[in-house]
Amino acid sequence: MMLVAGTLFLVMGLVSGLLLVLAPLNVTPFQPGIMSWVLFPGLTISGYLFVLVAARTSLIPTISRIAGAILLLLAVVATAGLFLIANAIVKSSASTLVLWYVLGVGLVLGSAGVSLPPPDKPN
Repeated sequence: MMLVAGTLFLVMGLVSGLLLVLAPLNVTPFQPGIMSWVLFPGLTISGYLFVLVAARTSLIPTISRIAGAILLLLAVVATAGLFLIANAIVKSSASTLVLWYVLGVGLVLGSAGVSLPPPDKPN
């Protein structure tokens, strides 16, 4: 049960981050509010921790790398959005502060996830 709840929390946190990135780029009709700012790192971290507690020890590096890679991908999309808006290629419908926020959170949490050492190989 904890694995299912953790996976749902993790996915909802990542989707919150995705909606935060897409809103200023006018890709989605949704306008996430302040609660999405809180839910993005909150659900991502709590879901990750729930999954880790319920997962087998051998799966922890894989789960960490996948979650970290998705977070880094969100940071890259946020950076691309900042680039597009700064060069007037895309007109932003909202402040770019949200893109900076996702960029910062994605870089910190994502780099922590992908930097875990590989598991020891059995002899």
